[in-house]
Amino acid sequence: MRLPSWLSQHLAALRALLVFTVLLGLAYPLALVAAGHLPGLNDRADGSLLTANGRTVGSALLGQSFTDVDGNPVPRYFQSRPSAAGDGYDPTSTAASNLGPESVVDTIATDPEESTQSLLSQVCARSRAVGELDGVDGRRPYCTADGVGAVLAVFRADGLTGRVTRVVSVNQAAPATPFVTSWQGVPVELAQPGEDYVAAGGLITPVRGDAPAEPAVPADAVTASGSGLDPHISPAYAQIQVNRVARQRGADPAAIRRLVDQHTTGRALGFMGEPGVNVLELNLALDEQFAAR
Repeated sequence: MRLPSWLSQHLAALRALLVFTVLLGLAYPLALVAAGHLPGLNDRADGSLLTANGRTVGSALLGQSFTDVDGNPVPRYFQSRPSAAGDGYDPTSTAASNLGPESVVDTIATDPEESTQSLLSQVCARSRAVGELDGVDGRRPYCTADGVGAVLAVFRADGLTGRVTRVVSVNQAAPATPFVTSWQGVPVELAQPGEDYVAAGGLITPVRGDAPAEPAVPADAVTASGSGLDPHISPAYAQIQVNRVARQRGADPAAIRRLVDQHTTGRALGFMGEPGVNVLELNLALDEQFAAR
């Protein structure tokens, strides 16, 4: 008996659905799970989890912060790079800040909750904090001594030309002290909350200052990675933290440096990327070999 054409078409479609369900919904996923348990791949398939004292403490593939309940760095640990993922290293909110090189003017409001920092001020504040924590020079070009962007709004009599009539340090509000007292003979004012000096016609002028051209605090200590989840820091950032960690743990700095070297990985395939230090793995090794005093 010959089936109606419409019924034959539906049965063919059903058979195709069943075949592809078995292949793509069962066989393919199970094959991938099996491949993930091959020697050398099983730890990565499970998330490269790290344990201490029988307890899972994190993943070698995801960064995390080493801070106290108030968000302050714990001095006995190496510190990670900043993160813009959620409240920091949140895998469900992986993201960058989307701020670029032209982000140099802060939003200063009466309500601190409505104030926002430019990328420049974030970098300046972080560099200053790292410098104080690790006892190195935290100065950077275009940063003030109090850790914000050294940026002026310069007003001229004829817009972009003519004599200077007014100068405002746009990222400093009372009770700060202007990072320069005058500009081309005109006293520098502090910014007022709620004022938009760009819209008012001020010419935004970053001021380099006298900071060294090569800052002691490396770039990865003051900028977040694109994903916000990078578990590595540069060897340069690790090295400026050695003396602090050694002091906190009563250890020889040379021994801490050797431990850093042991946890430094080279470029992928020998030429891609830069060397890195996995902070979680390094801190776990510290706890194992140099217990805090």
